[in-house]
Amino acid sequence: MKRTAPALDALLARLDAAELRRARTTVESYPAAQRRTLTVAGGRELVDFSSNDYLGLARHPALAAAMSACAARCGAGSGASHLITGHGAEHARLEEELAAFTGRARALLFSTGYMANLAVMAALAGDGERVLLDRLCHASLIDGARLSGARLRRYRHADADSAARLLAADPAHAALVATDGVFSMDGDLAPLPALAQAARAADAWLVVDDAHGLGVVGPSGGGVLEHFALDGEAVPVLVGTLGKAFGSFGAFVAGAADLIELLMQKARTYIYTTALPQPVAAATRAALVLARTERWRRERLHALTARFRAAALAAGVPIGASVTPIQPVLLGRPARALAAQRELAAAGFWVVAIRPPSVPPGSARLRVTLSAAHTEGEVDALVEHLARACRRSL
Repeated sequence: MKRTAPALDALLARLDAAELRRARTTVESYPAAQRRTLTVAGGRELVDFSSNDYLGLARHPALAAAMSACAARCGAGSGASHLITGHGAEHARLEEELAAFTGRARALLFSTGYMANLAVMAALAGDGERVLLDRLCHASLIDGARLSGARLRRYRHADADSAARLLAADPAHAALVATDGVFSMDGDLAPLPALAQAARAADAWLVVDDAHGLGVVGPSGGGVLEHFALDGEAVPVLVGTLGKAFGSFGAFVAGAADLIELLMQKARTYIYTTALPQPVAAATRAALVLARTERWRRERLHALTARFRAAALAAGVPIGASVTPIQPVLLGRPARALAAQRELAAAGFWVVAIRPPSVPPGSARLRVTLSAAHTEGEVDALVEHLARACRRSL
């Protein structure tokens, strides 16, 4: 298509016709540190049921204090890449603590989870090889596979037998299998024990992006690997993000010492970008302490998730099978999801409609996410209004 204004107008009009154009909502303020509320443009206060701040740490005063104190010592920016002069003491300490938290030899910080996944895929796969991804993998894994130059194959969602058959079809060229740990739009868990067995049989890397599992799943918040009692031999490459349960920003890859050294030498998204600011690393270190020691946050989160599911099922809300804090409310068409979002916003709840391409066509939904900072009353009120909105949208 030609690069002209009319051509761009036609593309935007097509998105409008399909009700797939996205828009941003500006958050003006967060009225209280320990509540899941936000104030949007116009001064409306809404209870936030769309954030990934699962443990309620993003506004915790300990994180803010750690960030502020570090900024006073080190400044606001790192000024260079990690391999020039950007790697500070807070980065080094955080990497050591993340390695200990995940039970790995080393960890390597990245500025975003997207960059971490691009790095892993490009470093471990290449021309002439094959990469296998779950059909519902995060976009960053898909893009990383494409950029690697390897041939991308997709296996059926959460189907380890499908992955094993694809691996067996050409084991000599199988480089790696990659999957989300907790799937971000459905909230279900990857079948990691069976995937680990299939990858090991084909001598392929297994890469797990546990962005939505770390801090949340498992008795001590060790994520999906802890849930399934899998170690670094079963899952040699673990990717985690710091902007969800840990309430800050950034990402990391954890694994064997040689793997991390290879990423330092080859990962373009590590080498050619400015390092994460040290104050962000300091805040993350404070979050790790809270996530480890305040077990009540996970316990409360799981209790609220169970409360939401029981009430939603009783009220006839069309939720998925997830037992994690990610609770999809399946409405099918984008128009239905948008109508439900608007009705909930009018009632004082912020629940965002998720539409293609974030989810497959025909599976538009509301994505409800629970946090340890929610109250029982907020959850109960959400379900009441959600049931009403779903009935009107169907």
